[in-house]
Amino acid sequence: MHDFSYVKISRRNLLLAGAASMSSAAMPAGAAQGNAAAVQERPPSTAGVSMKVNGKAVTLQLDSRTTLLDALREHLRLTGTKKGCDQGQCGACTVIVDGRRINSCLSLAVMHEGAEVTTIEGLGSKDRMHPLQAAFVKHDGYQCGYCTPGQICSAVAVLDEIRQGVPSHASADIGARPLLSLEEIRERMSGNICRCGAYSNILDAIGEVAGISGGRA
Repeated sequence: MHDFSYVKISRRNLLLAGAASMSSAAMPAGAAQGNAAAVQERPPSTAGVSMKVNGKAVTLQLDSRTTLLDALREHLRLTGTKKGCDQGQCGACTVIVDGRRINSCLSLAVMHEGAEVTTIEGLGSKDRMHPLQAAFVKHDGYQCGYCTPGQICSAVAVLDEIRQGVPSHASADIGARPLLSLEEIRERMSGNICRCGAYSNILDAIGEVAGISGGRA
């Protein structure tokens, strides 16, 4: 009789080994390898999407999983729109789609067939800046500048939202037209994070363009 006293195995490892052997026995020979090969050989699903970006018609053939953010940055080379958290938390990727601001990292490009997309490049240039771009420069509404494109795109949409009467959590009466106030602007801009902490200067810049006197709140 053989002596196996030198073999040491824990109860947990024994159970794991038993479960693995049962799984392999239950699976038809070659099935696992066949499934893995099928997954590897399957080509990615692609789709065509046409949209208007900064006033220019574009057509792209994309992997259907491509986000709008990656389509803009990697395929159209519009790198002004930034990839920050890539989870919809920081607002650095904010662009304006059909007049509404969105986090482009959370939206698939193929969802925007026929849409009009405006990025920071479409708002203005260094030679002909949008009023909000000029105000950010005047009030030093940035430090590192990484979040600035998203901040400005969001600010443009915020002022449009207020003009259109869209309420926010800061609106005292959601049935009434919201007031153009620093409180409204601060609440609506809360989804755009500035890790440098230039919030007060950002508020000053937006307030000036909105025509709100009295400086920061």
